Amino acid sequence: MSRKRKIIKWALIAFVSFIVFTAGFGYWFISLLPAKDPAAANVKEITINDLPYLTEDVPKYRGKILAVVTSCSEMGESKKPTGYELTELSRAYYVFVANGFEVDVASPAGGKPSVIIDGDDVGEFDFAFLNDSEAQSKVNNTIAMKDVVPDDYVAVYFVGGKGTMFDFPQNQHIQSLVREYYEEGKVIGAVCHGPAAFVNVTLRDGSQLLDGKQVSSFTNKEELLLIKDARSIFPFLLQDKLIENGAIFNEGHMYLEKISEDGNLITGQNPWSTWAVAEAVVNRLGYKPKARIITGEENSIVVLNILEDHGYDKAKESMTELRAVKQLQLNRELIAMHSIVAVMQWNITKAIKIIGLLKHAKSLA
Repeated sequence: MSRKRKIIKWALIAFVSFIVFTAGFGYWFISLLPAKDPAAANVKEITINDLPYLTEDVPKYRGKILAVVTSCSEMGESKKPTGYELTELSRAYYVFVANGFEVDVASPAGGKPSVIIDGDDVGEFDFAFLNDSEAQSKVNNTIAMKDVVPDDYVAVYFVGGKGTMFDFPQNQHIQSLVREYYEEGKVIGAVCHGPAAFVNVTLRDGSQLLDGKQVSSFTNKEELLLIKDARSIFPFLLQDKLIENGAIFNEGHMYLEKISEDGNLITGQNPWSTWAVAEAVVNRLGYKPKARIITGEENSIVVLNILEDHGYDKAKESMTELRAVKQLQLNRELIAMHSIVAVMQWNITKAIKIIGLLKHAKSLA
């Protein structure tokens, strides 16, 4: 056999072996995920009446909170679709309602804004929100910011969504409300891209609102991993702009919960910080947040944060305690997603560790 033929032969063997290995690994990886539950389809029909957190032991009326969403439906000249993030509104909305607050929804332009619904992240509270006629009436008929009466509310919460990068900064009504609330000591919350509402806000003494403030938001790393050309699509990267405005930026691990509290200013890094931001707003208003069942998504994020901060063994111990001891739920799809994120970053060692946690989670199911 000629040297050339030998090279071709071994190249083909290597290629076929790679295909077989990849297919085998893919099959094994998928086997670590939970099987499709036929009953899961019913979650799409869930209503607030099916959620005891929303119907039992609800405190008496404590005031109104204003939630603000973007009116922008496209990312600038790129024409890529955008809107407010469903989960960043729905979950906070129900935390506020369950704790005795009424919620109004506003937007820069008013009317019906575009919404981004990520099917992989939607859970029972999000479906309940979509099936809630009162909530849907509010989001389909948002109050224009120019018509908002600031004195009607005890707090404001800025919902994320990439559209905020285009219509929150420089909006005079948003800036005026943020300035007024901050100087009056009212609570101001924001999550993910929501802190775009604070960009270039100046106080009455001429100082920047964010100067020296502890703040979290969607990070440059999170943005650029998902949108490689983000610097050309957006007018700025949010982390950069907040720092430019004088903020002390608190960056958590990618796509994991991280919040910052600085006086009456409460901010969260990403959609997975929504629950914590909303409950921090309630706490800052002077009330202990009502107890609720922590979701499998949140428990999994706790484990992944421990992995980042303390290593694999501690994360595995935490997972065992959560599942085997406390009988709490885990979200294996979310854990799997983070292993893929690690591969996208070419961090194969980290990906292997996360897959190890995924395998352990299956063994505890």
